[in-house]
Amino acid sequence: MNFQQLRSVRETARRGFNLTEVANVLHTSQPGVSRQIRELEDELGIELFVRAGKRLTGLTPPGAEVLPIIERMLLDAENLRRAGDDYAQQSRGKISIATTHSQARYALPPAVSDFRKHFPHVTLNLHQASPKQVAEMLLTGEADIGIATEALARYDDLIALPCYRWTHCVIVPPGHELLDGEPVTLERIARYPVITYDEGYTGRAHIDEAFSRVEQKPDIVLTAMDADVIKTYVELGMGIGIVASIAYDEERDRGLRAIDARHLFAVNMTRLAIRRGTYLRAYVYAFIESFAPPLTRAVVDRALNAAPGMSFEI
Repeated sequence: MNFQQLRSVRETARRGFNLTEVANVLHTSQPGVSRQIRELEDELGIELFVRAGKRLTGLTPPGAEVLPIIERMLLDAENLRRAGDDYAQQSRGKISIATTHSQARYALPPAVSDFRKHFPHVTLNLHQASPKQVAEMLLTGEADIGIATEALARYDDLIALPCYRWTHCVIVPPGHELLDGEPVTLERIARYPVITYDEGYTGRAHIDEAFSRVEQKPDIVLTAMDADVIKTYVELGMGIGIVASIAYDEERDRGLRAIDARHLFAVNMTRLAIRRGTYLRAYVYAFIESFAPPLTRAVVDRALNAAPGMSFEI
């Protein structure tokens, strides 16, 4: 049994049983992948995959039982390598962070700037993605840290730690009727075309839930993944915007006005997630604390060692 055999099995399951893709990922040949799988099956005495001729079409029941063990073995091997690197090069390396546009654009810059001052030889790889993609990148090991508002707390194999709470605001052009000093309600907002986030992004679920509670259906004319796009189209007069409050800056957004909407929509929680069982290098702990000061190394370690299903709030 060797790691190449284990990787061949894991990637075959991840890549939808397409051996051509597996060969490309592992930088080998398709026959080489098939041989690695068959040799492991022979050693274990079981078939891991269902076959239709020469094609693999799924996992056998024994394969479904063995795959999580293979995942753990490969994760432990990666953790062992990281532990060695951590002591050999304590201030050098890289961090891969998967996050949404809103977090990358508005929440992360101060933490990234502070981290770079203390760890100038650590490379930060920033991947912008949807909350679901952020979770998937963590689960596959492509990212070390995931930061998003939605989705991360739904995965048992992820530890999603609370970072900060935030609210939405309504943005309008200067002189808009909603700036008349009267209370802003969901009913008033529903009279205008609305521009806001795509479903699954930046607290969109709380926006939809609020309108549903008062039996209002907003006229959503455009959705986008990031607030900069939303603000652009509000400035063009296409509608009013609903964005995260951190996305509005009075100095920068001089062509817009913001209306506090914390009384209309539920408070949102941004979470930082790591894969359960992952070894974190010292500088990864440092970055986490720089982004969310309450998440000290002791707090993160306590979460890593906690039983699955435990929740953590601030």
